[in-house]
Amino acid sequence: MSSVALSVLDTSPIVEGSTPREALLNTVDLARLAEDLGYHRYWVPEHHGMRGVASSAPAVLIAHLASATTRLRIGAGGVLLPNHPPLVVAEQFGTLAALHPGRIDLGLGRAPGGSKAASAAIRPQRTKAFGEQLTELQHYLHPPEDAEVKAIPVLGGNVPALWLLGRSPESAALAAARGLKYAFAHHLAPDAPIKADLVSVSVIAAEDDERAEWLAGSTRLKVLSRIRGTRIRLPSPEEAAAFPYTADDRTEIAKRSDAVLTGSPDTLVPKLQRILDETSSGEIMVTTPLYHHADRRRSYELVASLAGRLTAGQAGIFTEPARETGQ
Repeated sequence: MSSVALSVLDTSPIVEGSTPREALLNTVDLARLAEDLGYHRYWVPEHHGMRGVASSAPAVLIAHLASATTRLRIGAGGVLLPNHPPLVVAEQFGTLAALHPGRIDLGLGRAPGGSKAASAAIRPQRTKAFGEQLTELQHYLHPPEDAEVKAIPVLGGNVPALWLLGRSPESAALAAARGLKYAFAHHLAPDAPIKADLVSVSVIAAEDDERAEWLAGSTRLKVLSRIRGTRIRLPSPEEAAAFPYTADDRTEIAKRSDAVLTGSPDTLVPKLQRILDETSSGEIMVTTPLYHHADRRRSYELVASLAGRLTAGQAGIFTEPARETGQ
């Protein structure tokens, strides 16, 4: 029986009434707390044009977080490869790996990461398929001696740990075909468990079930607003509790309640263990959509106490690869 590694996925949420600067400073604070609590890794995503998300430039944010911590693995969850020339990604993450050896993860996704307008502004012309870009990136991360163009920062073994992210069997199959670790986005597809090395889960923990569900009202109202065609930033739980829900609203919320796991530590253990068993994962990456930063900190403190009460799936705990040398 292997214990479970716990990690963090943080979008740097800009909640209602806050600013991007406040969101990013909260991310730095949370990363330091996660390190103190014994979390294994801390990933930030790439999103564009989303008013409630401050994490738009993973490489920049990762550099700051790695400098603000000492042991925590820091990474992208993930870089959306279709938005970038693979050479630039290799150079950026090779630089990060050189400055913070053995601590940098490069998770890759294929989603647009924003609206059609935002995507068009980032990549007006898309000429290569994701698989072609992945091949090119792997070439730059592990260049042959006679390569005409090299990502100079990776030379000497400054190579990040490479992951594929996704929520479909196709992504999992591609990761297996390339010999890469796979991170399954359970928080985006809770009804389709897929075998993975790591599984990301949306979790809200509190001292008791009632408070956890009350705190979850914020994200439930935000999801409902999106369904109804209105985009809002994460509201306070007080605002969510006072909202005049209709019977249809409550039905819609109930349909999606499994997307966020809520409860006290005792309530969360069987829920998380079921996901570990279904996905064979050895690592849970927790994302916690809460309005008050203090509540978010407390939730991660409570989740940290669960590591010894959970058993890794068949994949076991992922062991980071040894640093390569002699590029």
